[in-house]
Amino acid sequence: MLEEVEKKMIERENLFSSYATLSKNAIRLQKEEKDIRPAFFRDVDRIIYSLAYTRYMDKTQVFSENHNDNISKRMTHVQMVSKIARTIGRALSLNEDLIEAIALGHDIGHVPFGHVGEAILNEISMKANEGYFNHNVQSVRTLMFLENGGHGFNLTLQVLDGILCHNGEFLEGEYYPKEKTVDTFLKEYEECYTSKHTLETLHPMTLEGCVVRFSDIIGYVGRDIEDAIRLGVLSKKELPEEIVSMIGNKNKEIVNTLVLDVIENSYGKKYIKLSDKMYTLLKQLKKFNYSHIYDKATTVKQREKYKEMFTFLFDTYVSQIQEQKKDEKIFTAFLNYKCDKYTNETTVARKAIDYIAGMTDAYFIAEYNRLKK
Repeated sequence: MLEEVEKKMIERENLFSSYATLSKNAIRLQKEEKDIRPAFFRDVDRIIYSLAYTRYMDKTQVFSENHNDNISKRMTHVQMVSKIARTIGRALSLNEDLIEAIALGHDIGHVPFGHVGEAILNEISMKANEGYFNHNVQSVRTLMFLENGGHGFNLTLQVLDGILCHNGEFLEGEYYPKEKTVDTFLKEYEECYTSKHTLETLHPMTLEGCVVRFSDIIGYVGRDIEDAIRLGVLSKKELPEEIVSMIGNKNKEIVNTLVLDVIENSYGKKYIKLSDKMYTLLKQLKKFNYSHIYDKATTVKQREKYKEMFTFLFDTYVSQIQEQKKDEKIFTAFLNYKCDKYTNETTVARKAIDYIAGMTDAYFIAEYNRLKK
């Protein structure tokens, strides 16, 4: 009976585009027992049951420490990206399971206070000789080396690659999949720690990964505008009329316009593409968001405070590990749950970075207040 169930769960792939990624072609870094679930479907389960996924609920999307429950958190963003990407994927007859796994896991490596916190932790990491810190790389690290007691989840190469290459900050008008092996992926992953520009050159190995990359920016550009208006950071009259008249001034309009454009320009193709017109408009809207929202979302005073908090916590945790203060939370809430491989092969600085990167905003603040006494 189970064999029949397994067969039924995979039958839908007979309707996929010739450019879709089939479950039978999934690659894992380690062998594992057979399961009735298709490979990428199984990866979705592993991601949503992870502890890191649970912590999405209190991580900054753009605006930190606000008291408005209607403002997006990181959890909201990844769910929106997943829905947008699966809509495009279904229209193009691609593998929605692969799309969902990449989308739901793509921001798991984000740190407290969003991109501001990421920039600060990058400075700390560089000074500690741990290389560049980027949230997409930390997402892969979390799922490969931190979750499951430090053993990782043995996710498929296609999912890990899509997460590594998801970054919607580097917008292009057209994405072709790049053929890769396990060695190619691992080389790109390692180079992200040592090369500042590797991040800008990454391209997914699957069409599904390309869909998620477009969907990442579609998922935040309009919603961030609505959040900014809701908080009074931006007024609707400030929106550039020449752009919003074509693309929309509400999130639902922006999402719909961009999704339909991607579908229309990618249908039956071996690439994912925006029309030249819509690509130009999206670039302009993204630039507007940076100057009117993201650069104003955190004040200079807040940035200075966050930098002091990150630095203090990092230095404190490094000292606690070196001094083997086993009753401290770096041990009781984190290191005590890691396997010998992680404990023995991870540097002290990296352990502190991993712990801080995984924190929610609220836990980070609570830890700072507790330890700063």
